[in-house]
Amino acid sequence: MKGGGAFHRFCLCFLLAIFLGNEFKLVHLRVLQAAARENRNGISSMSLQSSNSGPATPLPGGIPTYIVQILNSCASDCSISNIHVKCGWFSSARLVNPRIFKRVSYDDCLVNDGRALGPGRTLSFQYANTFPYPLSVSSATCSF
Repeated sequence: MKGGGAFHRFCLCFLLAIFLGNEFKLVHLRVLQAAARENRNGISSMSLQSSNSGPATPLPGGIPTYIVQILNSCASDCSISNIHVKCGWFSSARLVNPRIFKRVSYDDCLVNDGRALGPGRTLSFQYANTFPYPLSVSSATCSF
């Protein structure tokens, strides 16, 4: 993984939360990295959690809306940049600020225009589509 010294005990931890109609799906992605155990993306382990909560308000035409929250919950002084998300053919009936989240190619969306997301910082956006997109992190860069 790029940035930092030869060995990192803790690389990144962030949340990806998606409101799915009447169901709230919280995907907690915790990524721990040791230099000797990196895979091709520099990510060595992930854990996923989900929970339920209230609905997101649909558009006037009845199109469901989904809220995505991305949080850098890194415990140490680390920033995460170049966050890429697997997103299929992501599109939205509601405009999503491309500086926050944009599809650059099939199954590759860029978060925060590639800029760093500091410790404790959250980005969120809302999109509208007839179905939710399964979003998962494909790569990210940590810096300490």
